[in-house]
Amino acid sequence: MTAFVEDRPSPSWSRYLRRLIASEISSLTRYYDRVIQWNPLADDTGYLFHCVECPSKHILREGEEFPDLRGQRTERSAVLLNGNLNFHFDIQALFAELHGKLSRTSRLIVVAYNPYLAWVYRLAAWTGIRKKALPPTFVTRQDLENIAALAGYEITRTRMVAYFPWKWLGLGGLINWIMPVIPILRWLGLAAVITFRPLIREESSRPSLSVIIPARNERGNIEDAVRRMPDLGAETEIIFVEGHSSDGTWEEIERVVAKYGSQHRLKALRQTGKGKGDAVRLGFSHARGDLLTILDADLTMPPELVGRFYDVYRSGLADFVNGTRLVYPMEGEAMRFLNHLGNVFFAKFLSVVLGIRLGDSLCGTKLLTRHDYARMVAWREHFGEFDPFGDFELLFPAAILALGVRDVPIRYRARTYGATQIRRFRHGWMLLRMTLVGFFRISTGRNAWT
Repeated sequence: MTAFVEDRPSPSWSRYLRRLIASEISSLTRYYDRVIQWNPLADDTGYLFHCVECPSKHILREGEEFPDLRGQRTERSAVLLNGNLNFHFDIQALFAELHGKLSRTSRLIVVAYNPYLAWVYRLAAWTGIRKKALPPTFVTRQDLENIAALAGYEITRTRMVAYFPWKWLGLGGLINWIMPVIPILRWLGLAAVITFRPLIREESSRPSLSVIIPARNERGNIEDAVRRMPDLGAETEIIFVEGHSSDGTWEEIERVVAKYGSQHRLKALRQTGKGKGDAVRLGFSHARGDLLTILDADLTMPPELVGRFYDVYRSGLADFVNGTRLVYPMEGEAMRFLNHLGNVFFAKFLSVVLGIRLGDSLCGTKLLTRHDYARMVAWREHFGEFDPFGDFELLFPAAILALGVRDVPIRYRARTYGATQIRRFRHGWMLLRMTLVGFFRISTGRNAWT
């Protein structure tokens, strides 16, 4: 990072706090294409924005025209408001003004003072620690959610940051690292980084879709996966990824591709690696659709319901659509009792870790855009390889990148062919280990010592 000289030198504790806040913002913006800080306050020295990581950064001051981002389809732009809400008297109008210039791939990132700590700011001003003007407006999360809805947004991510403003030989770093995971106390950060998603429908376009079907020992389900795929009124690509089967699955895939190749856009790939996660990565790397989804070859998630995931995306309700099997009664022996308990546990635990509401973290069917998957690949390169199954390596960055996650309930069906390949205890331990990785690397203030 290049050296930065402030017009008005700030105390070291203030710069430390800004670095903490900038680090949280950067967890998202380093994977975006551009970040724009809009109308910085008069006493904003620019140091926080300087510390934010993004390939392209711009500051638009009062009176400068805001660019029209509505034409962006695959680019992601973030608009930063640093403290603006705390000095504004019509936040709804402010949000509405921006909404008309944003695309569905845009995100509004707000740095706001904690309303429950207003007395701390007043005390800091009274003692002379704080030299800036006191903010007149403090908005609770509930009020902010309501204002956002009125202006056509939803909150997709909220992170409290900056619990202790001094390093104090590492003690401050320890406090800022551990506080985000302590119940109740985690809401006592000095500032919140809140990400808003504009709610914008896909009015006319019908984006193309690639359906990835990992298949290992699923010979009896291959033809039904194609035959039962719904007509979405859009170009649909079906990609089978076969993984070292012993029951003739590959030969069946070849037969089905030859039989239905004139009616559907079909591809057949064979794994050299192992596991569903590897199969999904291989399929995604060959996909050409605007949207990507996964369909397990056991067909316990009915292919007919793929259209529901597609429609949720087009409606603008989410940029990441996640299936949940835990709403309706399951058919027959579709899921064993211990498996059901495990799925409930991981959904609840991961919801806390990621700060999003997940009904089912392990449903195989998820839908996202191809350009967002490319960002997830970049995120995984930074975060490291940790998921052999492929569910968490999609859910983790979906939450961090503030895509907006929406559950789609499905009726989980019993298998009609083959046997489950889930090993309850061995795979359960692996899932717990991955969840703990997320707990310590995502939930905590991982850059508290910067």
